[in-house]
Amino acid sequence: MAIAMLAAVLISLIPSDKWFIRALDLVREPMSYLAGLLLLLSLLLGGSRRWMTIAACVLVIVINFWRIWPYSFLAETQLALGEQEGEAAAKQCFSAMSVNVKVENEQYALIINQVRRHDPDLLFLMETDSRWVENLEPLLSEYDHVDRHPQPDAFGLVFATRLPVVRTNVVENTHRDTPTLYATLQPAESRPIEFIGLHPKPPLPDWNTELRDENIANAGVQTPDRLPDAFVMGDFNDVPWSRTTTEFRSTGDWRDPRIGRGTYPTFPADVLLLGWPLDQLLVKGELEVVSFEILPDNGSDHRGILANICAPT
Repeated sequence: MAIAMLAAVLISLIPSDKWFIRALDLVREPMSYLAGLLLLLSLLLGGSRRWMTIAACVLVIVINFWRIWPYSFLAETQLALGEQEGEAAAKQCFSAMSVNVKVENEQYALIINQVRRHDPDLLFLMETDSRWVENLEPLLSEYDHVDRHPQPDAFGLVFATRLPVVRTNVVENTHRDTPTLYATLQPAESRPIEFIGLHPKPPLPDWNTELRDENIANAGVQTPDRLPDAFVMGDFNDVPWSRTTTEFRSTGDWRDPRIGRGTYPTFPADVLLLGWPLDQLLVKGELEVVSFEILPDNGSDHRGILANICAPT
């Protein structure tokens, strides 16, 4: 098993868009836990080939940790969470929440109750078909602005906000059934900011990552108003340490609250210890993140994310 893991982690370094290679990026963290367990067992149990197993496990852990490094507690943070004393008066703050509800999920009340509990000023929901939109209507009626974009497959969107909206637009950056939502918002006494709601296709058989990567890249550089202050939320179907999201972050000067704090996995919702962080939040410009958290289980296969964000006045 140790040799198989080492082969997998070496294959994951190949610069390819093949789905089975890119999918290995997703499991670096749980693979490292398994390698650590095998390493411990090899040290305790011995055996004629244990040094081969030990060497393979150490290489797996080192290579994966090298890739995940920015999302460890040992790395330097990009964002100073928490509001500094005396700064609140100089900012306009709001809460934002995103959830992949899982299109086949019929536990509507769990999602609705979680949203109502946190009462975000901005809400972005993914995998919403017509059934989901219908069941969400009582909740959506509590928001000043709502965009409904249901789809029968796994790529419908719902966007709702109480923040003043200048314009919204649903764009199919790369494929007709994987839309991206753009919104230009005008918080009170603040300059306008842009929101991007993103949910590209995952790496699966017959779905190599060219379109996913292009969708992620386009989302950050082709915003309608090209405003300096922006934030993006959604299920990227990608992990933040991949070459795609790393390039997205560096070329667009995006900042990630997870850097220097941990991976914050969101999928699969019921086994987060062995999960990976598919759901993302990044900000740019002068936007600041006051708080960021992964929410409790809500009946979906993804955990929701909640953030408090402040814009300069």
